Amino acid sequence: MSALPVVSGHDVVKALAKIGYKLDHQRGSHMILRQEHPPHRRLTVPDHKEVAKGTLRAIIRQAGLTVDEFKDLL
Repeated sequence: MSALPVVSGHDVVKALAKIGYKLDHQRGSHMILRQEHPPHRRLTVPDHKEVAKGTLRAIIRQAGLTVDEFKDLL
């Protein structure tokens, strides 16, 4: 298993934008992303300077990516 990179919430949003996720809205410190094309997945990304490793792994899994695929998007 690949090591997870240390990234901010905004870096995660930029990477996921490359595969069709768009910022839907923000509530407090959480950014809600929505996939533009089916299956229209919805992801919640914390707006933190550093996203916790477990949270990042969960976001990557929910997006349907592997860690290596996510690293390539950064």
